[in-house]
Amino acid sequence: MALSHRPLPPCHDSMESMQVFKQHCQIAEEYREVKKEIALLEERKKELIAKLDQAEKEKLDAAQLAREFEALTEENRTLKLAQSQCVEQLEKLRIQYQKRQGSS
Repeated sequence: MALSHRPLPPCHDSMESMQVFKQHCQIAEEYREVKKEIALLEERKKELIAKLDQAEKEKLDAAQLAREFEALTEENRTLKLAQSQCVEQLEKLRIQYQKRQGSS
């Protein structure tokens, strides 16, 4: 059963009917205003949810980037250590080679 938001025309002979008609008009206008406000609030809610989703995504992206940075920093440290070990080993080999060249 659908409710009408339009008041039935009043019976002009009845003061009570005119009063009910006037109240119905006021209530209908208030109802339209409330519906409009609800629609605006629903739209605002959607905007805020979208912003929250974006913020959470950026937070996850930042956390992912931080993890990648830490992993790359560790990999860089490991590579630098390997490089210095290779340089040391190369230097030892050069010294051994020079000793062999000098003794021959």
